Amino acid sequence: RGPLPTALSAVSGTDEHGLKIQQAAAAAGTSPPELCQRVSGLFRQALAQAAVSFTDFIRTSEPHHQRAVRHFWGALQDGGALYKGCYEGWYCTPEECFLPESQLAERRDAQGRPCKVSLETGHQVHWTKEKNYMFRLSAFRDPLRDWLRDNPHAIAPDPFYQRVLRWLEEDLPDLSVSRERSRLQWGIPVPSDPTQTIYVWVDALVNYLSVVGYPETHGEWWPAAHHVVGKDILKFHAVYWPALLMAVGLAPPERIFVHSHWTVRGQKMSKSLGNVIDPAACIGQYTLDGFRYFLLRQGVPERDCDYYDEKVVKLVNSELADALGGLLNRSTALSINPSNTYPCFSESCFPKVLDYREAKGLGRASAEDYELVASVASLPLQVASYFEGFQIYKALECIALCVRQTNGFFQRHKPWKLDRRDPAEQLWLDTIIHVTLECLRVYGTLLQPVIPHTADRLLSRLAVEPEERGLSSLTFLPRYDGKPCPFEGRELGPDTGVLFHRLEKPRQRQHQIETKKL
Repeated sequence: RGPLPTALSAVSGTDEHGLKIQQAAAAAGTSPPELCQRVSGLFRQALAQAAVSFTDFIRTSEPHHQRAVRHFWGALQDGGALYKGCYEGWYCTPEECFLPESQLAERRDAQGRPCKVSLETGHQVHWTKEKNYMFRLSAFRDPLRDWLRDNPHAIAPDPFYQRVLRWLEEDLPDLSVSRERSRLQWGIPVPSDPTQTIYVWVDALVNYLSVVGYPETHGEWWPAAHHVVGKDILKFHAVYWPALLMAVGLAPPERIFVHSHWTVRGQKMSKSLGNVIDPAACIGQYTLDGFRYFLLRQGVPERDCDYYDEKVVKLVNSELADALGGLLNRSTALSINPSNTYPCFSESCFPKVLDYREAKGLGRASAEDYELVASVASLPLQVASYFEGFQIYKALECIALCVRQTNGFFQRHKPWKLDRRDPAEQLWLDTIIHVTLECLRVYGTLLQPVIPHTADRLLSRLAVEPEERGLSSLTFLPRYDGKPCPFEGRELGPDTGVLFHRLEKPRQRQHQIETKKL
């Protein structure tokens, strides 16, 4: 396996070792490798179904990763960061970590016996006493604080950055980084000590290095890495991992983006409650683009977001089917645009002005029209900035607002009422359509990462060639600035029909299913 091939790479994968996997395999009557092979395949299948692309898909059971972990362990040992000690505490197998008393609650198990559980997840914990290798985490409290204070954007969004700073104000006890092999066989053995297995989180975190060629060629990439993690594993990524990296002489990752969770009608998703949402079923029900759009439009990283079917239908119908699809349909209709072309822009109808409030009498465009042009012109940089900052919902909010403005522009000037026989009216009609199509071209280009199939249909309808769909070279309405427009006069692409079909209300769909059953 060589270094990653492109200047920008995305990596996903499966963390496959640990007691949880070992126990799950035993319960399923299979071996850990067979279980991991099957489950890893399901994750890859889910990503493909959701049109999530990646440069590499790493499995922590792969030999090249295990070699990287052994080398990393050796570097920790050589740097004096490890020592052998006795450790005891409450261990949570599903979370693969020890939990302090402050994070536990008293509950009763299925047999009614008292037990302790994790406050956050409800998983049962068990008192464990072992002789393990310990990592001198306590020695890295000040270096971690210095790193965060020098890099205020290292962890985003800010509430999670502040949470990590608060953790570092508290005691930072040394971390147990191995398990007795007699308890945990499914894992990477500690080099030179076959009685111990490397702690699953140390093993798993090293994947970020092994995938970029550690220990030989990682320097070509590291530390220019951005991690995307759930808030429930923030401490592992924002405290343990940077400290481990510092201990082997490597810098922490450049950015750690943190996301929150989805609830369902205000409740946490839970198998026992029967409210777990199946993404494959949602893709089937709402289409791939519809479901992606909803999750990215409504998913706010800073806080948990609530899911229910009616919300998906309402949002997707309003913003994709009606606002975006309706605008494309109206502006390309043969009754409005019989030539089926990207019509010409008239500078006399829409003259460039320094202050649109003083544009009265100069052309046909109103103050609101100039506001629209300014909004859409600034949109690509605005969207790029939000994408870079992991605020995708804000980017989509800005696009949706501009789509509404463009619909307002089209509705305000009622091009269907203009008389084509009048040359002046024809100029203004063409300009209205030109501006509208330019807006749609920008929206289609910016929406490609979010709704790839719908964006492709939109851009194909506008006859935008594949090489003309890049984000970096995106310009809006060049004719307004006196520059040529490569699309002007171009014949539009074939009519691809309705851009996005309206979704049925969940109750109607359920009623139809029940009727069919009867």
